[in-house]
Amino acid sequence: MSNNDVVKTLIQSKVSLAPMAGITDFVLRSLVRKYSPNCLLTTEMISSEYLAQTLNGRSGVEILKRDENHSPISYQISGHKPYMMKQAAEFLTQYADMIDINMGCPVKKVVGGQDGAALMRTPELAADLVRAVKDGTDKPVSVKFRLGYTADEMNYVEFGQAMQDAGANFITIHARTRAQMYSGQADWSKIKVLKENVDIPVFANGDITSIEDAIKCLELSGADGVAIGRGALGDPTLIGRIVHFIKTGERIPIPPLEDRIEMLKTHLYEEIKLRGENVGIKFMRKFYPYYLSGFEHAKQLRSKLVLEENLEQINNILSQTTFFQVH
Repeated sequence: MSNNDVVKTLIQSKVSLAPMAGITDFVLRSLVRKYSPNCLLTTEMISSEYLAQTLNGRSGVEILKRDENHSPISYQISGHKPYMMKQAAEFLTQYADMIDINMGCPVKKVVGGQDGAALMRTPELAADLVRAVKDGTDKPVSVKFRLGYTADEMNYVEFGQAMQDAGANFITIHARTRAQMYSGQADWSKIKVLKENVDIPVFANGDITSIEDAIKCLELSGADGVAIGRGALGDPTLIGRIVHFIKTGERIPIPPLEDRIEMLKTHLYEEIKLRGENVGIKFMRKFYPYYLSGFEHAKQLRSKLVLEENLEQINNILSQTTFFQVH
């Protein structure tokens, strides 16, 4: 079976979990998988230089951790040195169903090092990276990028074609420029032009936080599927609910607040199991605003939780049902 055919199998759900640094770790991927048995999972970004310089072939490192049921799963790597990207692909092949190259991260320290979205300004180097990763793995290779670096440099169509010509089997595109970061509105309609000018599958990414968003995005973009990032935070069922709607036309409702609190507790306990109590509790603070919103005292509740370092106290706070008066 060719890698292009393999990709069709990996993306048959038409929905993926988009990679997010410090977010889409083993625990969140496992939670999403619980509610969506066949969506495409993606790891958080893994630096090829980190793998080359720090890992030295050791397995079992937290960022690499996966379960058997995590397939289909794509491991995302970043970097700008072809030989290191090849080495990273060689090492990750044992874990991954697909290797994804990050060419879309807008964060200053990433683009400042010539990685992420900075590669959209050096398409020849970007193509070399695709070829290097292809040399390092027999798994399909995908690329995630943006519309361009700035509004005046929207080269995403030509860039996508160059990545395909270099051997990429799959594309995910975030419908913003690097300059926009995460501000403004993702322009899904622009993706349609890319889709019409490449032969490999294209997933649309950006601002998809509901079933309705996914439907509208697919209509405007003509994409083969959607990649869900921040929309999955606080609702690990979202991806599964979108998959179910695409397959059946049936809308599964958003989980009630009581269920979201139980999901939050599960997320917290699993992070503690993975990282230890002190680190796990601090790691979870970034997730509280997503799980705990839409009710009268949400802000006060979150303010208490972010200061708390004791698991028993956190459980006590989450058990105070007087907080949970939904509007």
